[in-house]
Amino acid sequence: MSFTRRTALLGLLAGCAGARPDPALPALDALYPRMPDAPAPGATPRMREICASFGRGINFGNMLDAPAEGEWGLRASDEFIGLVGEGGFTRSVRLPVRWSNHASRDASARIDPAFFARVDEVLDQLLARGCTVMLNMHHYHQLDGDPLDSELRVDDAVLRHRFLAMWGQIAERYAARDGNRLVFEVYNEAHGLQDGPPWNDLMSRAVRLIRRSNPTRGLVVGSSRWNSVDALTQLVLPPDPNLILTVHSYEPFEFTHQGATWVRPVKPTGVDCCGAPQLARMHAVLDKAVSEAARLGYPVFVGEFGAYEAAPMPARVRYARAMREAMEQRGLSWFWWELASGFGVYDPKAHAMRQPLFEALYR
Repeated sequence: MSFTRRTALLGLLAGCAGARPDPALPALDALYPRMPDAPAPGATPRMREICASFGRGINFGNMLDAPAEGEWGLRASDEFIGLVGEGGFTRSVRLPVRWSNHASRDASARIDPAFFARVDEVLDQLLARGCTVMLNMHHYHQLDGDPLDSELRVDDAVLRHRFLAMWGQIAERYAARDGNRLVFEVYNEAHGLQDGPPWNDLMSRAVRLIRRSNPTRGLVVGSSRWNSVDALTQLVLPPDPNLILTVHSYEPFEFTHQGATWVRPVKPTGVDCCGAPQLARMHAVLDKAVSEAARLGYPVFVGEFGAYEAAPMPARVRYARAMREAMEQRGLSWFWWELASGFGVYDPKAHAMRQPLFEALYR
């Protein structure tokens, strides 16, 4: 049975129950079994090549990962897509997508065809420019137990079913896309309710599900605790050779997130970078990522790092250059967070790169 027919059946069984648990909901194991319990074999040479090919990348953040595209002030516009590969800029794009806000509230999580078509449009434009694209699932707040912004609230009983049902649809829809230039990232920054064993379990089920339609596509997986390098020791990888590891690093946090209004309490502004203690913290994250990846037998890259606009620009430039040099000295690919919002390397009002930051990263 195709995944589309499976989700249709699940939809009939689960109905559209919002707040009321449905006793007809099938057990997770029945529809989405885990990968077999076996040692992870380590990555294929092809996965190491793909990971290395990411190079110096960029996140298209605050666009398709907003509750609705444009709600956070940005759209994945032709202007932004047209930057890719021009003037020394990257051809590697991480494309965060908030699928959960565009899917039915029941366990089948049927993704809105219009939203699917919009993701198709952005993805195919990037691929047509010769990009490598990392397509992920981003901001499923209720799954992690976070307060909701404009995200749809659903019955807690269907959260994990919905996560997997969405991946089944995504994987089937893009199964024919280039297997070397499109990779899937299973989830961004699992945390909260998904810390530790719950994430290992859900990730295993997602990998097995995606493999039904994409048997050898590169899949990016990270640890829980917000893709923390320290949580890699808790990550249990399934027996799959086509995986790539990711970590995120915003150390020193009091510098990178100074003045960020979503952080409580708000960090004081005026913090400089990068003194010896700060550099030591930055380097420690990268060293641990390299050592843990070697232990696990898979390549690793830095999927997010960046400094918020409230930090002084000269300090942001020093941070960007220091991180770039430290990552590349260790052979790590990376993706700056992000293109054109609060951390952005591009100024969407001036329609120009923030040149000092751009040069620190991409020249």
